[in-house]
Amino acid sequence: MTECAVSIDTLPLFSSKNINTHSITRGFRISRVAVHTLVGVFVVSLIFPLGTKHLKLGLIKWWCKHLLDIFNVSVISFGERPPSYKAASNNMIIANHISWIDIHAINSILPLTFIAKSDIKSWPIFGYLASKGNVLFIERGKRHHATRIVDITTRHLKTGDNLCLFPEGTTTDGSEIMPFKGSVIQSAIAAQSTIWPVAIRYPHPDGGINTAVAYAGDTTMAQSIQQLLLQKRPVIELHFLAPISTVKLADQNKNRRDLTLHIQSLITKKLAI
Repeated sequence: MTECAVSIDTLPLFSSKNINTHSITRGFRISRVAVHTLVGVFVVSLIFPLGTKHLKLGLIKWWCKHLLDIFNVSVISFGERPPSYKAASNNMIIANHISWIDIHAINSILPLTFIAKSDIKSWPIFGYLASKGNVLFIERGKRHHATRIVDITTRHLKTGDNLCLFPEGTTTDGSEIMPFKGSVIQSAIAAQSTIWPVAIRYPHPDGGINTAVAYAGDTTMAQSIQQLLLQKRPVIELHFLAPISTVKLADQNKNRRDLTLHIQSLITKKLAI
């Protein structure tokens, strides 16, 4: 048998030219992310305090869409979308949660007020952007704070705002769904809002689940960003399911727990988990 010695540099995937090309591309994309982030800081610091509600939402949509473009993320939506943010709507989107990308993907289609864990405020730069943008923070485990958030979100909904809630309270890698927590869903019932269940999925080209883009478990934000940069063309699917009228549910004497379990079952069924 004849031995064949092959240098790693002769393999297309590992050639020094290929590695350098990838490094240059990633470096360029990182620099674009940095510049775009600084633009976001400028916008929320100087324009948001003086801007109208519609101007702020329009800027959020623009900023999130361009951030996804920089990361080369494709957003594909299915089903009927909620009305435009330019019309007072009183909608609550309820979705499963996999990554920080979820927020930007939804915002790139319909800019919303998000209900998020207070931990996000401690994130470098992104925490600042979130605190200055349309985010309502909730401290998990504090009953009195949960009651306050329900009151605040009810007021937002009654004035025509669109809100988004990730009721799992954490992220997963996309292969499972954690039990939904329904306390904040009470605000949708109180405001007689329309609820839009959304099933989020990151697919592989082969049809499987792309768990590499998940921001879950012990993954840090820096690691999550690096994993995303290593992806050639990641895709996020947003499946908008049939809207649910809480007025009708109230007429049928459905309580919050029934509604929460119903929404969870709809999203689980859609994702076939």
